[in-house]
Amino acid sequence: MNQNQLFRSTRWRLAGWYAGVMGLILGVSGLGVYEAIAHAHRVSANQELKSVAGMLHDSLEPTLRQPGRLETAAKRRLPNLCLMRDRTVDNQTQSTLGEFCTAERHTSPAHRLSAIHQGDYFIRFFDKSGQLIAQSGSPPQQLSTELIPENATEQSLLTLKDTSGLRYRHLVLALDTPTNEPWGYLQVGRSLADFDHYLASVRIMILLGLPLAMLLVGVAAWWLAELAMRPIYQSYQQIQQFTADAAHELRTPLAAIRATVESVLRLACISEAESRETLQVIERQNYRLSQLVSDLLLLSRLDRKIQHNQWHLCCMQDLLNDIEEELAALAMTQQIKLTTDIQVDQPIQVLGDEEQLYRLIFNIVVNALHYTPAGGQVKVSLDCRDQWVLIHIQDTGIGIAPEHQKHIFDRFYRINSDRARVSGGSGLGLSIARAIAQAHQGTIQVHSELGKGSQFTIRLPKSV
Repeated sequence: MNQNQLFRSTRWRLAGWYAGVMGLILGVSGLGVYEAIAHAHRVSANQELKSVAGMLHDSLEPTLRQPGRLETAAKRRLPNLCLMRDRTVDNQTQSTLGEFCTAERHTSPAHRLSAIHQGDYFIRFFDKSGQLIAQSGSPPQQLSTELIPENATEQSLLTLKDTSGLRYRHLVLALDTPTNEPWGYLQVGRSLADFDHYLASVRIMILLGLPLAMLLVGVAAWWLAELAMRPIYQSYQQIQQFTADAAHELRTPLAAIRATVESVLRLACISEAESRETLQVIERQNYRLSQLVSDLLLLSRLDRKIQHNQWHLCCMQDLLNDIEEELAALAMTQQIKLTTDIQVDQPIQVLGDEEQLYRLIFNIVVNALHYTPAGGQVKVSLDCRDQWVLIHIQDTGIGIAPEHQKHIFDRFYRINSDRARVSGGSGLGLSIARAIAQAHQGTIQVHSELGKGSQFTIRLPKSV
């Protein structure tokens, strides 16, 4: 296949299209997988943040008495809580972090929310005006100390990013006193560094895996393209061989007719006997040519499974008896004993085309007679096993070498070309027989030994 430019270029195109389509599918699938993983982690992180914020809100709100002031009970629930202190700078009062933040530690073993103490979470409290009161955990240093009130009332999840590029997810909840007086706001957030690190690893895996997958897909595409085109290439070779053989077979009788006519035309005068002899030569070559064209048309119809006549039940005993009667004279002329052995008592019927079935058996029996020397024997037997009709044609001829047995059903194939031409064969008899058997859902098998003869077995489905 690689030696044919047409098939080689077609193979490249098929492999390219296959690899391109598979690459697109893998790319879209990889993007889909990445989005699915990211969505799953976002949902999980949001649910965890809402759960932590809700539990903290529900546990702290009953302890709040005065707006903007954290009670001792609330402080105990949040160890390492950092309280803001005021200082005066240029006669202005400002709330600051850092050195003016006083950490109050409590020895209470009550740790309601262990997730807060894993280093990813931070908590901040704001009064009603949005000023920072206290914080716990590890908030980003670049985070503003003021809270936008409208964000607090929405109670929506927001994402922040500090100057170093780290992302934080946070939720703001409103706090009320037991008397339903607004106390302030609770901000609960967590770092998304672990989440971003995991997604970065997934992206690297996809970006590195996609080229490797495309390389494997390309190799597989090249192999699959060759595998898919192999039957087409074999058919193409068979058509080329068939065309060459058919042209050769058609050229032989045409050349003979042309040579005969040209030789006669060169004569100044021709007798009646010479004219008759010339016409007889032309008639024989024309018959051979017509027979060859008829065989080729039959093979073409069988290949396309064209059935011009409706199938009907055919009695196999009658077919064998007709063939024996027709070939009796040929067998007697060649001094060959032709016998028929019917091993069943009941009529055996096969659904099919009677003319084609007749030719199927006829071709094989004639082939056996042609390759059996004088004094030999050709035996045709009919048997039935299970749902199959078995027809055996056995001869005591010259046999077929093992290397030729797998080719004898090929079109225009001859084991001995000279002998086949003398007998008038075109190399299509066994090809037609196999095509007819396959058209009737049957098979033909051959078993042969050199010098001992051959046995052809035809299997056809029995009509119920």
